[in-house]
Amino acid sequence: MERRRLPWAKLTAALLALAVVFPACLKTDEFPVEPNITFKSLEVFGDSASLTVSFTDGDGDIGLAPGDTFPPYDTLPYSFNLFVEYEELQNGVWTQVDLLLPLYYRIPVITPTGQNKTLEGDLSVALKPFPTVIGGAYDTVRYSVKLVDRALHESNVVRSDALVLD
Repeated sequence: MERRRLPWAKLTAALLALAVVFPACLKTDEFPVEPNITFKSLEVFGDSASLTVSFTDGDGDIGLAPGDTFPPYDTLPYSFNLFVEYEELQNGVWTQVDLLLPLYYRIPVITPTGQNKTLEGDLSVALKPFPTVIGGAYDTVRYSVKLVDRALHESNVVRSDALVLD
């Protein structure tokens, strides 16, 4: 009887050891704590558009909760966390145009659960109305984008492709 239990005990011990060791062998992505973004797309749908950027963040602190209204999140610029700026090609020079209503967004909290807090994904925002400046004097535009995490780390700035308006 002891001989029959011994192989099962060894097999159980070996499986338990594998269950403990195997997850430690899995490589987790490591990113800097500052968000990093890359331009992905700008899609136009008549009177609106969708701007998409891909992002990574090493500590997973992207997004603001509805209750994040106390300092430093109570005043500009940190009451928002995704900043889109409008630029026009004016006489061969890209020029930022300040809009009456800025294109600032509050991305909700997307922090993952568990030990690995690294994040990567896509963020899309609607630009409506589009084009942002209707009847402007210049016909070539682009958008620049910056993301800020809850620790106020700022991402790099990326720009969309140039778009010639009809």
